[in-house]
Amino acid sequence: MSSASDDQLPDDIEALKALVRAQQTALAERDQEIDALKLFIAKLRRAQFGRRSEQSGQGDSPADQLELRVEDLETDVTERTGTPFVSVTEKQPPAQRPIRKPLPAHLPREDLRREPDCAAFAATDSTAAACNCPACGGALKRLGEDISEWLEYIPSHFKVIRQIRPKYACTDCEAIHQASTLSRPIERSNAGAGLLAHVITSKYCDHLPLYRQSSIYAREGIELERSTLADWVGQCSRLLAPLIAALGVYVRSADKLHVDDTPVPVLTPGRGQTKTGRLWTYVRDDRPAGCEDAPAVWFAYSPDRKGEHPQAHLKDFTGLLQADAYAGFNPLYEGGKIKEIACWAHARRKFYELAAAHASPLAHEAMRQIGVLYAIEEQIRGRAPKVRQRVRQEQAVPILASLHTWLRQTQQKLSQKSALAEAIRYALNHWDALCAYAEDGLAEIDNNAAERALRTVAIGRKNYLFAGSDSGGHSAAAFYSLIGSATLNGINPEAYLHYVLERIAQHPVNRVAELLPWNCAAAMKTQAD
Repeated sequence: MSSASDDQLPDDIEALKALVRAQQTALAERDQEIDALKLFIAKLRRAQFGRRSEQSGQGDSPADQLELRVEDLETDVTERTGTPFVSVTEKQPPAQRPIRKPLPAHLPREDLRREPDCAAFAATDSTAAACNCPACGGALKRLGEDISEWLEYIPSHFKVIRQIRPKYACTDCEAIHQASTLSRPIERSNAGAGLLAHVITSKYCDHLPLYRQSSIYAREGIELERSTLADWVGQCSRLLAPLIAALGVYVRSADKLHVDDTPVPVLTPGRGQTKTGRLWTYVRDDRPAGCEDAPAVWFAYSPDRKGEHPQAHLKDFTGLLQADAYAGFNPLYEGGKIKEIACWAHARRKFYELAAAHASPLAHEAMRQIGVLYAIEEQIRGRAPKVRQRVRQEQAVPILASLHTWLRQTQQKLSQKSALAEAIRYALNHWDALCAYAEDGLAEIDNNAAERALRTVAIGRKNYLFAGSDSGGHSAAAFYSLIGSATLNGINPEAYLHYVLERIAQHPVNRVAELLPWNCAAAMKTQAD
């Protein structure tokens, strides 16, 4: 007896074929949707629980994230170009086991002397008789000593500084003489520069929200309300505004900039809800190209992600712009004064996500070929731009051509709705910008410098949840700029902010650039000594 479903099947063979084809198409679309959902779930799981490193363990990731063996690079370049690979640096010796470093010599030492369990050694009289051996009673003689060290922590403490200014009156003319008061960062405030620097660094460098700091200070018996701390932060931001402006001028005067942005939740006053603001980062760092100019980072806040904001920030900039494919940057490239350099890390990340979610052999192959490009960069990091350009033209350009051919051929074999086809399409759509780094030795292969600068924002965002207002967003941009620039130059950000806050109120505004981190590093070291 036939089932109801069998009765509904057509008797015509052509109609049956059409029905089968339709079902096959529906199944293929369902498989694609399932793959897309699996990829989406994998991304969410990685964002929530997974490691941030895009390491695959197969030697095929960017130099900052994964190592590619030089032997593999030599083989690949030789096979693709027909010419032997020439390394511009000597091979590094094999890695050795880490050795514990000695404790810093500048720290104070406290000796804890441990004598043998002998009454004579414990006596306070220096003329006490020599100790006899507890085992046989014989006299002991000194052979030397063993010294071991460990690091101890003494909790930080507060102190009150009293400024005493005696008044003197002349006995003849009755004129009164008194020393002028020392300036403080915030007028009529009882906060010293060191305390303000500590509060700012704790919030924007160590990611401690102000309410947590208030609780920490309360354990020390110091009552500092969160509102008081917030007011101090805002006033310091306004005080440092000329210095932030000078930092922005320095950063944007470079010939190459790394640019990126990240969302920040911002509280909407009176509504109890948050909106999404943006922090834009602009990084000047040409050390990988052998430049000795000081690296620096400048942050800017905007209440939204409209392209008009970076366009305003970079209206006077001329040079190389390393950025992602955000459409808001496109007007900047018109006219030719700014050249787009796309990011290979962005292109690679799409293949990495597929390889991690589906173990796709094609995605792994794309990552491997991109890894060859990164290995070439590892060999020329820190070299002069002319050297970098020459090596890229000789070694990277043939690899890029081969990769482009492989992407085209692979794309033709895939469904255009698949995630892998989308990853390939992204690379091909931005191919000229992705290859532009090979034409200029000053450029980098990716935009990781900007992503590293934004890392501290992402960590802090998980702790303090949101900025209190747009003015709080501008304050955050100011302090991320100073702390990030100090860190790039190897300067303790808290010590730097302490130094600046002690001086900026009385410093001539036309010479404020003297207080940029690299300009006052020597004075800070002299003061510390």
